[in-house]
Amino acid sequence: MLLHACCAPCLMAPYKHLSEKYDITIFWYNPNIQPYREYLRRLKAFKEYTKKIGAKVIYDYSYPLEDWLYKTSILSKKSNVLRCKYCYADRLYRTAQKAKEMNFDLFSTTLLLAPYQKHELIKEIGEKIGKSTGIDFYYEDMRKWFDEGERMAREAGIYRQGYCGCIYSEADRYWREKIE
Repeated sequence: MLLHACCAPCLMAPYKHLSEKYDITIFWYNPNIQPYREYLRRLKAFKEYTKKIGAKVIYDYSYPLEDWLYKTSILSKKSNVLRCKYCYADRLYRTAQKAKEMNFDLFSTTLLLAPYQKHELIKEIGEKIGKSTGIDFYYEDMRKWFDEGERMAREAGIYRQGYCGCIYSEADRYWREKIE
């Protein structure tokens, strides 16, 4: 299975459980993470963790910032759901393409872990991409492992970010804080 991972904390519990059933290779592709220093901070934590556990990892460092911002800014004006849909589809499609290129039978994502993600939308997009690419999308409701993953990340001292990744999610998370 090629497992897309959005960050180290969201990888921990799914990797633990899924690797009991599958031979897992992890895929890093996250051009949605902004600003760039945040991207680097999450990537560093991810690399440290995957090295520590001896995981197989494929990296795609593509970071088409201008293209990503252009597309998501147009979609954001219409709906936050459309923006997230684009982001999910971009990462899942890239994962499925890589899975096909490297002869994996399955692909999935750790985006299925977080309870604040649009879970049904991720599932729907993954299944559509699976059908279009000929690589099966593995679905499991990973939210059952969320608390375990949070605990594992805290105990390991892994950097845990406060928002999904894009500047829109950062604003959604922090905009209520007063400027003094």
